Amino acid sequence: MESLGFLIWGLMILAFAAFRYPAMRKARKQRTRQDRRDVLDISLLGLCVIGLLIVPLIWRLTDIFSGFDTMLSPLRVLLGIVCAGSFLWLFWRSHKDLGKNWSVSLELREGHQLVTNGVYRHVRHPMYAAFILWGLAQAFLLANNFAAVTGFVAVLLLYVL
Repeated sequence: MESLGFLIWGLMILAFAAFRYPAMRKARKQRTRQDRRDVLDISLLGLCVIGLLIVPLIWRLTDIFSGFDTMLSPLRVLLGIVCAGSFLWLFWRSHKDLGKNWSVSLELREGHQLVTNGVYRHVRHPMYAAFILWGLAQAFLLANNFAAVTGFVAVLLLYVL
């Protein structure tokens, strides 16, 4: 179960990258009218990278966090799969609905418009909701309590702050 959970987590990361990369390429072509990023925003995004990617990789590649290892139940892996699938769908849908208005962080593009259709009709911050689902998926899929919760905590800090 532990290897299966990590494999699903890894596939989730690859799917995330496959969705994000084209959006980033398109966003670079858009002119920025107003950049609202600040040190806190950039720091919290960095913390998410550490919690959602780096800590789990360090755990898997080293013994640093081995004292927090745990067993995964089939139910926990199933919940992780449900959260991962929900995350990926909502993440993809958020990018699709935002279109050219999307940016990695708080930037207003030339011709920027408020998006109120698609998932934005039903969820105020679907991209943040997607990241919360990512953190939950990680918490269910990784067989290490420390690596499991770091991503979720980082995403909650980003959302709250």
